[in-house]
Amino acid sequence: MSDTTAKTKAKKAAPKAKGSGKKTCKIQGCKRSYRAKGLCFFHYSKWRRGEIEARPRRWKGCGKEECKKKVFQHGLCQAHFDAWKKSRKGAKQSAAEAPAA
Repeated sequence: MSDTTAKTKAKKAAPKAKGSGKKTCKIQGCKRSYRAKGLCFFHYSKWRRGEIEARPRRWKGCGKEECKKKVFQHGLCQAHFDAWKKSRKGAKQSAAEAPAA
């Protein structure tokens, strides 16, 4: 029989900090070293996912409240822009159908 040995996965070390580790994360209470955009690797990845509200977004957000999607046109996301455009088309058609006095 062959002798089997259990292989254990080694944990990856956190990415090395920029600036010799002198700068720390800008999030209050975090003592990790700076990685990018003034944030540590942990908070930077949260920021990229949009989970940190106190920091500016990666892109311009939709003008409608509670909508966090990217701007498509005229300060609105694709869904809100389509709804706005559809409402304008409906208003133009009803104005065209009204008889001229």
